[in-house]
Order: sequence, then C-alpha cells, then structure tokens
Amino acid sequence: MKDLVKTMAEELVDRPEEVVVTEIAGDSQTVLELRVAKGDTGKVIGRDGRTAQSMRTVLSALAAKLGKRAHLEIVD
Repeated sequence: MKDLVKTMAEELVDRPEEVVVTEIAGDSQTVLELRVAKGDTGKVIGRDGRTAQSMRTVLSALAAKLGKRAHLEIVD
C-alpha cells in the first residue's frame, strides 16, 4: 500500500525525490502519511480535493482486497 501511494504521488508532483510516505500501523486501521515538497501540495490535493479523494479511493480498494483498512493523510 505504501508503494502504491508513493508511486501515485511521484507521478503528480514536480519534485518526486521529495515524496515521503510513512506507514503507521494500528489495531484496526493503517494510516499512511504523505509528505511532498511545499510547492507540490496543491498538485497532490487537486481542485476541491478531488485528486486526494481519488487516491484515497484507490487505497481503500486495495486495502479492502487485502482484508485491511487504510487511511491517507496529506501532511504539510
């Protein structure tokens, strides 16, 4: 799941070398924190949050297929 989020983010931003994904495993849910360069945050979020929501949808579908739950947080 971590690799999927990293790959999606790297394709969206201008500085892919600064994309960092941190995985925090919990009891019932895994939280993935996405950090990008300051100027790339808007590209990952998208207009009205549509890009971020699409990334969350893909992540949730993968997690469900694996029998898990996952949440994506975009950190400034």
